[in-house]
Amino acid sequence: MKILVDADGCPVKEIVLKVAKEYKIELIMIKNICHVFEDDYAKIITVDQGRDMADLVLINNTERGDVIVTQDYGVAALALGKKAMAINQNGWMYTDENIEELLMKRHVNQEMRRKHKKYTKTPKRSKEDNLLFEKKFRELVQKFISR
Repeated sequence: MKILVDADGCPVKEIVLKVAKEYKIELIMIKNICHVFEDDYAKIITVDQGRDMADLVLINNTERGDVIVTQDYGVAALALGKKAMAINQNGWMYTDENIEELLMKRHVNQEMRRKHKKYTKTPKRSKEDNLLFEKKFRELVQKFISR
């Protein structure tokens, strides 16, 4: 098992890094050239800024049993197709049971934004959001380690 992070705009990179180090799990963070961060523990893969470049590299490096951290429903769907686990920045698990509905909602929302030029604003992340993510992420990692 390894952990892969869709690191562009990911608000929980530091939490994932802390947990990966604690459990000595391989960690790969994929980002585009617009984002700058370094770490001695994580393997950081930097890709060009092209559309979905980081997503494609992430999925190409995903194997059965890996844990994927992403906010992107499309990436989550592809990860599930490879029999990996996927979790979002709020600690919510993507599953075979919920991904189809999420993809449909994403499509409908994109159409609505295109037609009405309206955009929803994501609320500022709270300390409680980070604590919840860490709790759920630890549970997921412990579940895999105990196998």
